[in-house]
This record gives sequence, structure tokens and C-alpha cells, in this order.
Amino acid sequence: MKALTELQVKSMNHIGRHADGIVKGLHLWVKSPKHKYWILRYSLNGKRKDMSIGTYPKKSVKEARNEAIDAKRIVDNGIDPINNKKTLTEANIEREQKKLSFKEFALQCVEEKAHEWRNQKHADQWVYTLKEFAFPVIGNKSLDSITTNDILSILKPIWLTKTNTAVRLRGRLEWILGSATTQGFRDGLNPASWRGHLMTVLPSPRKVAKTKHHPSLPYHQIGEFVAKLGQMDCLSALALEFTILTAARTEETLAAKRNEIKDELWTVPAERMKAGKEQRVPLVPRAIEILRIAKHIDPDSEYLFSRNGRRLCNMAMLALVKGMGYKITVHGFRATFRTWCEEETMHHDSLAKKALAHTIKDKVDEAYNRGDLLKKRLKLMEDWAKFCNTPSIEQNPILKAV
Repeated sequence: MKALTELQVKSMNHIGRHADGIVKGLHLWVKSPKHKYWILRYSLNGKRKDMSIGTYPKKSVKEARNEAIDAKRIVDNGIDPINNKKTLTEANIEREQKKLSFKEFALQCVEEKAHEWRNQKHADQWVYTLKEFAFPVIGNKSLDSITTNDILSILKPIWLTKTNTAVRLRGRLEWILGSATTQGFRDGLNPASWRGHLMTVLPSPRKVAKTKHHPSLPYHQIGEFVAKLGQMDCLSALALEFTILTAARTEETLAAKRNEIKDELWTVPAERMKAGKEQRVPLVPRAIEILRIAKHIDPDSEYLFSRNGRRLCNMAMLALVKGMGYKITVHGFRATFRTWCEEETMHHDSLAKKALAHTIKDKVDEAYNRGDLLKKRLKLMEDWAKFCNTPSIEQNPILKAV
């Protein structure tokens, strides 16, 4: 095993963990070319643990090694280095309280927690809500001076108008302040806790927030819509038709790579799936034809849908839909597919759930139904593709007259 060098680490783009040949247990975890994390794996009392050392390039190879070596010395003395970080002396705690504002501590928490997330979007959402709503109120306050009134000053103005955002923000504030308590920066009740605390002051989110579904196309209009896509000479139309035929999510399509396609089967890796599980998607002939056309447009790209090696942007398909005059979303086509399954077919409900990669809520059912029903799902998707190529009765005078 070779030692990692600064030049290697800087240019390393291969997703996964890369071990260092000098310090045993030290890994560089590459989540993307722009997001790399140092992790130390060690064993203590028969238990294996992972310790976050920091991000690269903020922490260089040399610095990561030095910190890993120090941590391993602590392990050799029978002490957990993770817990050791939290057991600061009273003098250090007091000094940190004076130095760290809520804003500084919160951003540190997000950075340390980031290696748990599969998508950078989660970190961006945390930072946005904190900057937009929390920092103007408590950003400069010390961690031990934040009260329930402070939290209410943040949440009340948006609790009724931006309920979902407010609920997520409250959870984030609770986690950050809970972390501060664990590390000795504050004592007592967590002012952002919900159960038995804020729930006695703020109305229940379920009673004030209206569920908003993604606007979708009525399934009997899908034939007309797909026919229009087939007449459009653009990459976005190909990507959208492929997304409809596979019942995929937008990001699953746009980030898809050609090496994921084999023998008329598309295997979406777990890290790109919402449920964190690999999804196998059977491809109907039209979907395969679309991929051949897309490859002809950009033959040397690693992505299914791209120009000059660059994948389509996240808004490309939605912009196409809006430009066609429809007030629907790309995600809404999954609802179109789901409704068609229920209203027009005899396929079992579990097939639709598997096709949409939905988690089965019934734990007993999930325990027994472990397969992905691939052959049966192929028949379902073939029926769906056939329906998508059938004009709706409303648009076909011959069918309407029958």
C-alpha cells in the first residue's frame, strides 16, 4: 500500500475510500472531486469506530497524518479519541464559550456532519436556512446565552407561512444546540426541543401545513404529451421521454452514466437513490433507442444525456415542460405513472412501488418481499410504454366515436 501524496490527493477523483500507506487506518473519503474527507478507522474494546479528522484541502496530508498519529496514541492508552475531544477542561470550555459564537459553532457542525450526507445539497440547505433565518437573530450570541425566546423569535415569523422550512430549521437548531451541550458549551434544556417544550407554544405542523403535491399530467393525456416530445429535436426532450418511460426521478436521469447500462438494464447506484438502495430498471425498446440517439449527439461523454461532455442542467427538462405550455413538474410524471397503474392495469401494487423505488412501509411485507421483481416490472414498463404511445380519447376522434 503506497503512501498518499499531496499531488495524488489533490487530483484524486475516484469515488470511495483511499487508504494511506503510512498511518494505518487513515483514509481519504472522496465523495466527489470537490468534497474529500479524512477519516481514521480504529478499534477500541472490540468495537470498530470511524473518527472524522477534517476536510481536504483545509487539512493537508501531513496535518491529517499528524492528527491521526496523535489519536492512535490516545487509543493505545485505552481512551476513545472521539470522546477525548469532548472532555475539555473547564478552563478550555470557558475560553471556547467566549470565542465561539452560535454562527461559528453552527458552521463547524455542518462541516463535521457533511461526511454523513450523500448529497452536497443537504449541506447547502442547512447553511441557507441558518443564514436566512437563524443568524440574524442569534448568530453573534454565545452558545450558553441562547434561550427559548430566541428560538421562538426565529420560528414564529415563518411557522405559519413557511411551515416545512420552519420545521426543518427547528430540527437543525435542536441538533446544533444539542451538540453544544454534549461538548460542554452549554447546560440545561435544549431551547429548540419540540416534545414537551416548543409543542406547548407552537401549533402542530400537521394542522397548519397543507400538503402540496407535485402538479402532474392526467394519465389519459400522456400519449398526446409523448407524441409532442417525439416531434421535438432537442436533448431535453429525449431525457424527459426516457424519464417518463423509466418512472425515474430527475436527478437519477441527469446524473446517469453509460457504464450503468448493461444488457437492456439500467442499474442506478445506491448513492444516487433517495432510499439509499441500488435500483435496477428494465429498459423498454424505446428507452434503448433514446439512449442510442443521445450517444450519437455526444459520443465521448460518460453521461447518458450531455453535450460536450457536460450533463444537462437540473432545470432543463422542467424548462422544456413549461415552454410547452404545461403547468406541471417533471416529478409529477411519477404520479401520472402511479395513477395509471391503479386505474388502468391489473398489475400488483407492489410492482408500482418497486418501479418507483418507494420504501415499503409495512415492515413485515418488506421483510418477506426482498426481490426486485425485475421480470414482472419489465412487463409493467412495456405496458406503460405502449400506453404512452396510444393517443388519448380526447385527442383521437376515431377512438372518441367508438
